[in-house]
Amino acid sequence: MIEMQNITKYYDNFRALNNINLSVEKGEILGLLGPNGAGKTTAMRILTCFLPASSGTASVAGFDVFEDSLEVRRRLGYLPETPPLYHEMTVRSYLNFIGEIRELPWRLREERIGYVAERIGLTESLSRVIGTLSKGYRQRVGLAQALLHNPEVLILDEPTVGLDPNQIIEIRSLVKDLARDHTIILSTHILPEVSMTCGRVVIINEGEIVAVDSVANLEKNAQAVPAWKIILKPAKEQNWRDTVDSFSGAHISEIRELSDAFEFKLELERSENFDELFSKLSAKGAVFREISPVRATLEDVFLRLTSTEERKEAA
Repeated sequence: MIEMQNITKYYDNFRALNNINLSVEKGEILGLLGPNGAGKTTAMRILTCFLPASSGTASVAGFDVFEDSLEVRRRLGYLPETPPLYHEMTVRSYLNFIGEIRELPWRLREERIGYVAERIGLTESLSRVIGTLSKGYRQRVGLAQALLHNPEVLILDEPTVGLDPNQIIEIRSLVKDLARDHTIILSTHILPEVSMTCGRVVIINEGEIVAVDSVANLEKNAQAVPAWKIILKPAKEQNWRDTVDSFSGAHISEIRELSDAFEFKLELERSENFDELFSKLSAKGAVFREISPVRATLEDVFLRLTSTEERKEAA
């Protein structure tokens, strides 16, 4: 549904994108992540025909964004970070105006306004002035304008920014529901949104794609060694540290002493070693109050792949 091949973009002498290659399948929700200045917005502007690339090719729904930009725009809906709203208009008049711009016939325009308003939860707000709506509902209006012409592809830039937790949950649910009929690119800096919404993630840093995979695979591959969070009540006069240190490849960190126990993070070279360590400590009278596997999060992956220091060390 979306293809970018060898896309490079220069602003004068600054290279914003470097040889980007990306493919998005029909019905997919793709998360687009990256720090400020990474190139996310440039990539979206190229796909939405706002900017030409310096080199490379891109297509949406089979149409080239450079050669067939009008056809691309007919098949694409775009919600920028700041929705393009006229606050003095009512929701209905604004959507009618957008429908005219999209060249929708009058009857189809009325039908689509009703359908989109019901789908997004705006039916009761159609007669309200946009400026009187909460930020969450203004975001819904922005989403409605992107959906009005029933595009095959939706590109959403920070759709939940500035919303309260309840509004975020509502918008997240809407995005997941929309994926039944649309291919979606979701750009956001709120990493939990990606984990809960997107099937696949692209991480861009310094104009280059540094990772493309499912959230689960990225988190799994970021976990260097098996790790657990443990709360241990040792037996009286038991030197539990010596027992742990006697295991090859064992490492303890983040130690915190509680009233009668110790909380710490345990890393082992092999998860199979944990059973033996558990048996040895328990045999000497130690009590495990908590054993929780520690897994890498998308935040860990993001920081590792976009940190200048980490990337220098990896190189």
